[in-house]
Amino acid sequence: MKNQMKYTLRKTAALFTAVLLPYAILCSALSVMLRIDVNIILLPSLILFFFPYRCTVTASLPKCLAVYVGVCAVHTFPAQFAYALDAFLHPVSGAADFSVEAAFFRLLLSCLVAAAFAQPACGLFFRIIDCLDTPKIWYSAAILSSVFLFFNIAAVPRSYSTLHTGRMFSLFLLLEICLFAILTTIYVLLYLGTSVMLEHAELKEHTQLLEMQARQYRALQEHMRQTAQLRHDFRHSVHLLSSLAENGDIDSIRAHLAAYEASLAENTIVNYCVNAALNALFGYYHEIAVSAGIDTDWHIELPEPLPATELDMVSLFGNLMENAIDGCRTVQSGQRYFCLTTQIRHGNRLYIVSTNNFDGRVRKGKEGYRSTKHSGYGIGLTAIAAAAEKYGGSAQVSNSDTEFFVDVVLKI
Repeated sequence: MKNQMKYTLRKTAALFTAVLLPYAILCSALSVMLRIDVNIILLPSLILFFFPYRCTVTASLPKCLAVYVGVCAVHTFPAQFAYALDAFLHPVSGAADFSVEAAFFRLLLSCLVAAAFAQPACGLFFRIIDCLDTPKIWYSAAILSSVFLFFNIAAVPRSYSTLHTGRMFSLFLLLEICLFAILTTIYVLLYLGTSVMLEHAELKEHTQLLEMQARQYRALQEHMRQTAQLRHDFRHSVHLLSSLAENGDIDSIRAHLAAYEASLAENTIVNYCVNAALNALFGYYHEIAVSAGIDTDWHIELPEPLPATELDMVSLFGNLMENAIDGCRTVQSGQRYFCLTTQIRHGNRLYIVSTNNFDGRVRKGKEGYRSTKHSGYGIGLTAIAAAAEKYGGSAQVSNSDTEFFVDVVLKI
């Protein structure tokens, strides 16, 4: 969750330490004095502390749930191995009389497991959390992790004497080792599978961008061919204008010049910015907007170099323009408009303001705007917000009864 945190690491650690330490001491005292099974306190506590955890990150609910339950499931295994050690040291005892040495062993093992998972999680899994917005996958991961979590809680040996019956002790250890290996394998396969999905999506974006650039290149070639023809024919126009001038036919001269000017305007290629990829993207969506009967008013000003990677800028503007055009299509033809302005202000901020009209129908949830195309949240708006936050900026989305607004600020 390193890119999804609302606060700094220090502030987050301070907040949870201030709450967890007193809570842990209180629950420990209650468990000892009232002889309450630790799991009776632990399970409600896991549910309770999910909510403050949820409030410290910006990720969606399915992602938070998958990560939270996954971490809880992983840390049930150090507990099980600690119970095994306690059963070995105190054969006639039970889980209710968990020894101090077993507790320290569990703490040490938990720290080692956390350290072992830290590098893969921070170096690899964060990309999946940042980029994969498929709730079904995250909910499935949470369900799988919960199976291991509740199985280990149910498998806690109440009386250690059961582990010393026949080969139960060695079977218990073997089972836990196998389950831990299976859970780790599931996470590895989840990473590999989702990585392939993300790479496929990126490849699709690259392919689409190349197609846009190819279309822009073909349009430029056609423009050059037509202007070459116009330049070739210009000498004929000069002769014609000269003859008309000698005859004093001013009206014919004006008509010919107007027709010539119109032919030049038809073959004008608009350059929105110096970046070839973004220029092709703007040209592509402008063509779509015009063909959909949308009145466009675009004023593009971009810094050089760009404030983000070319791919992230393409993703941001692509989602922005696609959503706006889709919104315009819900309005009656002849009344559609889409205004887009990008402007550098204060020397270090790029402001992107998008306004389009739509039919006024929106679906909102606690996490923001829901998609009108499917049951989840709008992927386009989520991608825009993620791109802005990635580069220290922000994205605000709002609407009136007839207009939809997206305001993005990026640091330069």
